[in-house]
Amino acid sequence: MRPIIHFLTLSIVAAATMVAQEVITVKGSDTMVLLAQRWAEVYMSKHQDVTIQVTGGGSGTGISALINGTTDICNSSRPMKTSEKQKLKQRFNSLGVEIKAAKDGLSVYVNEANPVKELTIEQVRKIYLGEITNWKQVGGDEARIILYSRENNSGTYVYFKDNILEGKDYAPNTQSLPGTAAVVNAVSKDKNGIGYGGAAYGRGIRELALKADESSMAYPPTAENVRSGAYPMTRFLYMYVRTRPTGSAKAYIDWILSDEGQSVVQSIGYFPLR
Repeated sequence: MRPIIHFLTLSIVAAATMVAQEVITVKGSDTMVLLAQRWAEVYMSKHQDVTIQVTGGGSGTGISALINGTTDICNSSRPMKTSEKQKLKQRFNSLGVEIKAAKDGLSVYVNEANPVKELTIEQVRKIYLGEITNWKQVGGDEARIILYSRENNSGTYVYFKDNILEGKDYAPNTQSLPGTAAVVNAVSKDKNGIGYGGAAYGRGIRELALKADESSMAYPPTAENVRSGAYPMTRFLYMYVRTRPTGSAKAYIDWILSDEGQSVVQSIGYFPLR
C-alpha cells in the first residue's frame, strides 16, 4: 500500500503546484507579437511561478478579446477607439487602462533591387490611394507599383489609413496580407512591390527614408530619428487592460516598463520609451 499512498501524496503536491501557477494571457497586435513573446520568455525565465501565453491576430482581435473578457492584456499598435472603450464600459464598467509600452518607426518597405531611396509622406499617400501608379513617377524604373498592405483588423492598417491616407480608402488593387512578416516576405520577392509595417520586421528588404514634405530632409527610421521625432511616421505601441492592474499582471507590466523590460524592446528592433 505504501507505493499507492506515496503516489497519491505526489499527486496532491503536483496539483497544489499547478494551482499556485499564475497564468497571464496576452493577445493582439501582430506588429508587437515578436516583442511580446520575447518579454514573456525573459520574464518567465526569472519567475517560475508565472506562465505568460502570447498570441497575435491583430490589434482589433486583441481589443475584441479584452472586451469579451478572454485576455488579460491586449497589445495594440493603435489607440483604442472611443466606440471600443464604450463597449468595454458597458460590460465591465471601465473605459480600460492605456499603457504606452514602446515606440515604433512605422517603415515603408521596398525591394532591395528598387533604386528609390526616399519618398515624401505625400508620395506615399498618393501611391496607396492609387494616384501614383508607376515607379518612374517617383524617380524609379518604368514599372507598375504593386501595393501590399495589412488586413483591416490590424492596428497598423488603421494607423496608416488614419494618419497617412487621411482616412481615405486604400487603392482597390492593394493586396491585403495577414501579418507584417507576410508583407515583408512579399516585398522581398517582388522587385516592384511596396509595403509598410514595424521597423523590427525590416529584414530582406530596404526601409525608405521619409520626408515630411518636399522641402524637408529625408530621415530613415533609426532609433535616434524615432526618439527625436525627426522620422515622420513615429508611433507608440500600447498595452491595454480592463482595470488598473494588480497582482501578477501589475508585476509583469511594471517589469516591461522597467529598464530591463525596455532593453528587450531595443534588442528586438523597436525603440524604448526613454
